[in-house]
Amino acid sequence: MKSIATQLLILTSQRRTQRNLKVLGWFMLILFALMSIHFVLFHVIMEYEGQEHSLMTGLYWVIMTMSTTGFGEIRFSSDLGRIFTIFVIISGTIFLLALLPFMFIQFFYAPWMEAQTAARTPRSLPEDTTDHIVLTRLDPVTEALIAKLKQVGQSYVMIVPDVEQARKLHDMDVRVMVGELDDPATFEAARVRKSAMVVTTRSDAQDTTVAFTVRAVCERVPVVATADLGASVPILELAGATSVVRLDQVMGQALARCIAGGDALTHVVARFDNLLIAEASAARTPLIGKSLRENQLRELGVSVVGLWDRGAFRPARPDTVVDERSVMLLAGSASQLERYDEHFAIYNVSGEPVIVIGNGRIGQATAKALQLRGIDFRIIEKSERRVTMPEKTIVGDAAEPRILEEAGLSKAPTVVITTNADDTNLYLTLLCRKLRPDIEVIARCTLDKHVPALHRAGADFVQSFATIGASSIYNLLQHGRLVTVAQGLEVFDTKVPSSLAGKRIIDSGLREATGCTIVGYRDQGGLTANPPATTVLEPGHELVLIGDLEAREAFLAKYAEQA
Repeated sequence: MKSIATQLLILTSQRRTQRNLKVLGWFMLILFALMSIHFVLFHVIMEYEGQEHSLMTGLYWVIMTMSTTGFGEIRFSSDLGRIFTIFVIISGTIFLLALLPFMFIQFFYAPWMEAQTAARTPRSLPEDTTDHIVLTRLDPVTEALIAKLKQVGQSYVMIVPDVEQARKLHDMDVRVMVGELDDPATFEAARVRKSAMVVTTRSDAQDTTVAFTVRAVCERVPVVATADLGASVPILELAGATSVVRLDQVMGQALARCIAGGDALTHVVARFDNLLIAEASAARTPLIGKSLRENQLRELGVSVVGLWDRGAFRPARPDTVVDERSVMLLAGSASQLERYDEHFAIYNVSGEPVIVIGNGRIGQATAKALQLRGIDFRIIEKSERRVTMPEKTIVGDAAEPRILEEAGLSKAPTVVITTNADDTNLYLTLLCRKLRPDIEVIARCTLDKHVPALHRAGADFVQSFATIGASSIYNLLQHGRLVTVAQGLEVFDTKVPSSLAGKRIIDSGLREATGCTIVGYRDQGGLTANPPATTVLEPGHELVLIGDLEAREAFLAKYAEQA
C-alpha cells in the first residue's frame, strides 16, 4: 500500500501528469455527454415508433451498440431509428474502440508506469534522510557490506547511473537512487552532507572521480575508496578519499594470519586494543585427547574461545575435547600468549616452507605477509610473466601433482590457495587434501556462497574476499569497534546491557542466550583481557565479545536496545 501511495503521489505531483489527467478527464466528460444524448434520443425515437422501454433498457442498448457487441431483442422499425443506430455505432467505434484506449494509454497508463519506475528508481532522497551510507556499485564486497548494514539497522543507498540497472537492483531489494557519479547534484540529491560515509568500490579512476565530486559538495563526510594498485593510493587521497583500502593486501594478510600449521605457537589473527586473538595448532602437543577443563589453560591466563576443525568452529566448553586436527582460538594479552608459547614452543616444530598457489595481487600480498612473519614459502605460478620472486617461485600448473611435489607438498605444513577462480580453488583443495591428508589447507574464495563447498572439500580455513573486504570497510564505519577474526567470526565491543548490569559474568547467561563469549571487559581502569568469571558487570562499562554471525545477530536481537 505504501508503494501504491508513493506512486500516486508522484503521479499527481508532476505538472505534465496533471495536464494529462485533465485532458483525460475532459475526454471522459465528452464521452459521458455523448452517451447521454444517445440515451435520450433512443427513448424519443422509440416513443415515436410506439415502443416503450425502461431506463435501464435504454442504457443497455446505448452501451451494447456503441461497443459494437450487437443487439437482437431491441431494434428500431423505422428508417429514422436505423439511421440513428448507424450514427451510434460509428460514434462508438471512434470514441470507445479508438480514442478511449489511446487516451487511457497515453494519458493514464504510460504516466502510471513512469510513476512506478520513478518510485522504484528515485533521483533524490527525502530531505530528512540522515546517517546513511552512500554506495556506488553492487559487487561481492558491497553485497556483503549491505548484509552487515541491514543486520544492524544502518540505512544506505546505492547510486546507479543506469535506470534499467537501478530497476533490477530495486527488484533485488537494494535501495537505489539514479544519478551520474560525476555530477555534484547527484550527491546533493543523495543528502551526502548528512550521510555517515561514502563508499566507492569501482575502478581506481572512477573512484578518484567519485571522491573528487563528493568533495565538491561536502568536505566533512568520510569517503572510503578501494584501490587495485598501490600507485593509486596517493592519487585517491589527493582527490579527497579519507581512507583507501587495498583489498588485495587485506585479503593476503587475512590468508597469512590463518597459517597455524607447522608449529604449536600462537599466531595473532586480530587485535582489539591490548586484547589479542590468536590461533594455535594442537597437533602433536600434550593437549590432544583431553578436555579443556583437564588442560587447564586458564592457569596460563589465556582463554580458549573455541576450536576450528576443518573450517567448522566449535565454541569452547569445559568438556570440549581437543583432537589432532584442532586449531584453538585463544584470547589474551601479549604476556598471556607468551606464557602459552613458553609451554608449547617445543612441540610441532617445522622449518619447511609454506606453499602459496597463485602469484596474483592476493598471492603477492600473502607472500609479503609471510615474509613479515618470518615464515619461509614457495610460490606456484602458472604464468612466467607474473613471477616477481624467481628464487621462491616454481613455474607450472598447480593442478599437476608433479608441480606440487616440486614445490615441496610432501613436507610443507600448509598450502595457501589464492587464485581468483572459486572453481579452481575447489579443485586444488580436493587435490591437495588427497595428496596430503594431514596438510593444513587455506583457501581464498570470491563469493560467500562457495565457502561451505570449500570446507566440504577439505579446506581448514576459507577466507571470503567479499566478507573480508566488507568487514574492512565496516570496521572503518565502526571506528575499530568490530574486527573480523576469520570467515564469519567477529570481535566487537558494546555497552553492558541494562538487563545484565549488576550480574556476575558467570551468572549472565550471555553465552547460552546468544552464543557470544566475553573475552574482555573495559572499565575506568582500561581493558581487561579474559576477565574473571566472578567479575560484576557495571552499567556504563563495556564488554568485548566474540562470536560468529549468528551469535552476533542473536546478541543484537536480544540486547541492542539495552546497550
